[in-house]
Amino acid sequence: MKHTLSVLVEDESGALSRIAGLFARRGFNIDSLAVGPSEKMGQSRLTMVVEGDDGTLEQMTKQLEKLLNVLQVLDLSRIPAVERELMLLKVSAPAERRGEILDLVQVFRAKVVDVADEALTLEVVGDPGKLVALEKLLMPFGILEIARTGKVALERASGINTEMLKAASSGSGLPA
Repeated sequence: MKHTLSVLVEDESGALSRIAGLFARRGFNIDSLAVGPSEKMGQSRLTMVVEGDDGTLEQMTKQLEKLLNVLQVLDLSRIPAVERELMLLKVSAPAERRGEILDLVQVFRAKVVDVADEALTLEVVGDPGKLVALEKLLMPFGILEIARTGKVALERASGINTEMLKAASSGSGLPA
C-alpha cells in the first residue's frame, strides 16, 4: 500500500540527507518527495509517498521520529487530507488538432502556459489521479515532455473525508 507521510523538520543542513539515507539503508524507495518551507520560520515540511505494509510503515515512522531535526511525522493515508500535485506537460499540437487539445484542457481545468507552432505546454494542478487521467488522454496527440512536482498534502482541518463523500454520493458506499 502507498502511504503519504508529512514530515515536519527543523531547517538545518543535512536534514533531508538523513531522512533519505534512513530509507536507503533499509532498502525502501521514496516514490515521491516534495520539500518546502512550512508555516513556521526555520521549519520545512516534507511530503513523501512510500510503499509498504502497515508494520513496515510503523517501523519507518518510529525511525524517522528518532532522527535529529524531525519534529513530527504524520501518515496522511489514514486521515482526511487534501492532496495536490503540479504537472507541466508539453504536447504536440499541430494547428489541425489544437482545438481537440484545448477542449481537454478546459475539462481538466488546466492552463496553457506556452504556445509554439507545433506544441502547447500545459499546467495542471490536482490530485494525482486527475494528472494521470489527463496524461492518458493526451498520449495519442504525442507527449513531448513531462515534469511533475510530486504530491504535497495537508491534513483536512474540517476532518471531512471527501473520498467517503464521493463514494456515498455514487451509491456504492465504497471509496473509488
